[in-house]
Amino acid sequence: MGSPFAPGGLPLAAMRRYTLPLALALVAAALIAVLAFGLGAKGENLSIDSQVAHGRYPPAPGANVALPLLGTSRRASIADFRGRVVVLNLFASWCDPCQAEVPVLRREQQLLAQRHATVLGITYEDNAADAEQFMIRNRLHYPVLQDVNGAVARALGTDAVPETFVLDSSGRIVAVRRFVVSGRWLRQAVAKAFALSA
Repeated sequence: MGSPFAPGGLPLAAMRRYTLPLALALVAAALIAVLAFGLGAKGENLSIDSQVAHGRYPPAPGANVALPLLGTSRRASIADFRGRVVVLNLFASWCDPCQAEVPVLRREQQLLAQRHATVLGITYEDNAADAEQFMIRNRLHYPVLQDVNGAVARALGTDAVPETFVLDSSGRIVAVRRFVVSGRWLRQAVAKAFALSA
């Protein structure tokens, strides 16, 4: 007949009573660790979206990073556009959804230019020649920064395009759209940015 005690002298019944809660606690701890890792990996993306959704408007991360200005030999940053409302649009010439939102951005730029505001493009995983052709072919006349190593896109939490961030004149993100913009959404977001800039 087997011993009713586990090695070390603890009764088997007591061991079973502690083993199940301990196993459940370990599983729960592992799940929490996985969740924390997942949220951490999303990082800035969730933080920006969450803050904006709760009425807190963070400054655009990566705003001071100087990038090549498409079609010139100069460099510029998002921060250089402070003092005006900015529609920050991350795009790529190879992106079909980016092509779909061109008419909305073209129309919005015409309206913004009348109010000393602008659309500001940022290339995503694209080369300068293709991005320049995209702008010419679509008759888009606003500045474009070339995010050559993806530093600004990563700071904004971007991992796909198109994505659009509307900034007030202080450079705060007041609206985020992580897919194709609609005219209605953009009008509302820009109106909010102007109201917060007043």
